[in-house]
Amino acid sequence: MANLSRDALARLDAIDPLARKRVEFDLPRGVIYLDGNSLGALPKRVAERMRRAVEEEWGRGLVRSWNDAGWYPAPQRAGAAIARLTGAQPHEVVVCDSTSVNLFKVLVAALRKRPDRRIIVSEQGNFPTDVYVNAGAAELTGAELRCVEPDEVEAAIEAAGNDLALVQLTQVNYRTGRVYDMARVTRLAHQHGGLAVWDLSHSTGTLPVELNACRADFAVGCGYKYLNGGPGAPAFVFVAERHLAGLQQPLQGWHGHAQPFAFTQDYEPHAGIDRMLVGTAPQLSLIALEEALSVFEDVDMQALRAKGSALGDCFIRLVDQELAGRGFGLASPRDAATRGSQVSLTHPQGYSIMQALIARGVIGDFRAPDVLRFGFAALYLRYVDIWDAVAALKEVMDTRGWDRPEFHARKAVT
Repeated sequence: MANLSRDALARLDAIDPLARKRVEFDLPRGVIYLDGNSLGALPKRVAERMRRAVEEEWGRGLVRSWNDAGWYPAPQRAGAAIARLTGAQPHEVVVCDSTSVNLFKVLVAALRKRPDRRIIVSEQGNFPTDVYVNAGAAELTGAELRCVEPDEVEAAIEAAGNDLALVQLTQVNYRTGRVYDMARVTRLAHQHGGLAVWDLSHSTGTLPVELNACRADFAVGCGYKYLNGGPGAPAFVFVAERHLAGLQQPLQGWHGHAQPFAFTQDYEPHAGIDRMLVGTAPQLSLIALEEALSVFEDVDMQALRAKGSALGDCFIRLVDQELAGRGFGLASPRDAATRGSQVSLTHPQGYSIMQALIARGVIGDFRAPDVLRFGFAALYLRYVDIWDAVAALKEVMDTRGWDRPEFHARKAVT
């Protein structure tokens, strides 16, 4: 296979059907942003929407804006926008709380639907908050959490048999980018009478997720990665329509009530997805997310997936071509069909290498103990950015640019 060149990648940019989307983002000059899998870039339209929300709706409309500016139904509107990206119906998704809180709600609700079963199957290497929340839900309900290696998940489901309550997995692993076959795992869980709960934090907004086609039972995900909702943006929760009636989630707050403004003392859950709400939404963050989601209105998710896969393939080829013999390992699958929109490398000096890259304007991130993550948000990333990023990485290695005291000092957020 011939070596890749920057000119060849520039030619791919020239025919990229998604190239038009890049101008919709406020990208700093001189920066190559490869961390959209951690925090998405700022859509330009969000800044104007936030100005209006703060100065006009809050500043002048005050409390009237809950009605007059349409604040109150924003969780449902944003949920419907996410439903389109996840293969769900609009009334099956609502935006609220954080991914961790939503995961706790659906885990306990799912376990209550399987009261005679006790085993939760999850993944060794799942995102830590998923494991923590799984363990907390198990302790609360008397269930048993079994975390196994990724290649052992299906065997663990089989071994649980009639005692399987649920399977909880992240569709795209945060560290390696490995993609689970959602349809296959969900089908296997159902064959044993269990339920399937999916974390979509690293797939929504970059992969064409098909929750209903896969017969998924519950799902959660965050709004600040590929959905570009801003730091700490609220998360979302999906409950399949067949489970909504009679679903008991553990955090019974007033916004989940059938009539919140009746102010009754007895809790009566809303009949639909609103029962997953708890308290008042962080309205400004919600408004930012809702506006950011409008960027996807004219985006073909299959085309987005194809470009994200191609960007990852180009990155891997260039790492092989330009960085051989420099101590890097590949932690992600080579096969794009089993890899999300990120590529993870390993290196003993991974943290300091990433800090040196960031200082040069190439922004990725690091995950302990030795993983350098590079995310490919196809809405705003160019093919030539891949070339320039690998060139910067090569320079860091060849000049030992990483071996400076300030790059070895660990920061609070990596």
